[in-house]
Amino acid sequence: MRYELMLPHHIKTAIDEDWPVVLPVGPLEYHGQHMSVGMDTLCVVRTAERLEQELDMVLMPAFWWAPASYAVEGPELTGSFQVEAEHLIPVARDMFRSMLRIGFRNIHFFIHHQSENFYQGMPTDLAFRTAARTVIFEFLEQERGEGWWGSNEMADYYAEHERGANPFNWISGHPLMDEEIISHYSFDHAGIGETSLMMELAPETVDMDRLDTSKWYLESAREANREFGAKGATMVLERMRRILTESRLVQP
Repeated sequence: MRYELMLPHHIKTAIDEDWPVVLPVGPLEYHGQHMSVGMDTLCVVRTAERLEQELDMVLMPAFWWAPASYAVEGPELTGSFQVEAEHLIPVARDMFRSMLRIGFRNIHFFIHHQSENFYQGMPTDLAFRTAARTVIFEFLEQERGEGWWGSNEMADYYAEHERGANPFNWISGHPLMDEEIISHYSFDHAGIGETSLMMELAPETVDMDRLDTSKWYLESAREANREFGAKGATMVLERMRRILTESRLVQP
């Protein structure tokens, strides 16, 4: 259910039943002349919208202001926005702090932008992961007091982890595509992989008549097709479904 449409009784049900909360995160960035600047975020949004039709979940409004960087093209007449990662941390902290205070304990942010390097970290995911961890520490200290972890009441801390009761899982970050998906599907920038994916998830954002392959990273887009995009969409949907379904099983 979309968060902006929820009434307080819907929110209470989501909390009581431990619904997963999904926050799509991404930039506005140039993706060639043939594709919309919202591609990275839209592919997460459209995947989550499909899953929303079958799962009890909370779909938060997308966060569009991630660091695009100007590594691909400068911003002039291309549409790329650059928001510095260090500016995101306090905003993300406020967002996550609010979610925890509301009562959510099963929060997931999904990112597609630059996520082939997710496990080492890139500016967007590092900013949100830093915010998530610091807010959880802050929240636990306020809720349980200083020295909460060292208290004898926490003697079963690691045993609780074994059954899934880990407070640091209250907020988790995920790339839309993991290494397994990337081994079967093209991870690129506005090439065959992303263009095909958007043909399937958001066809109104692709205009192949405007494709300009003068840059190397756009050449493979000539081969883009919706059938290939459907393959990618199926894989990312299955992965998101698995993550969110399993997250409900491991919560206390």
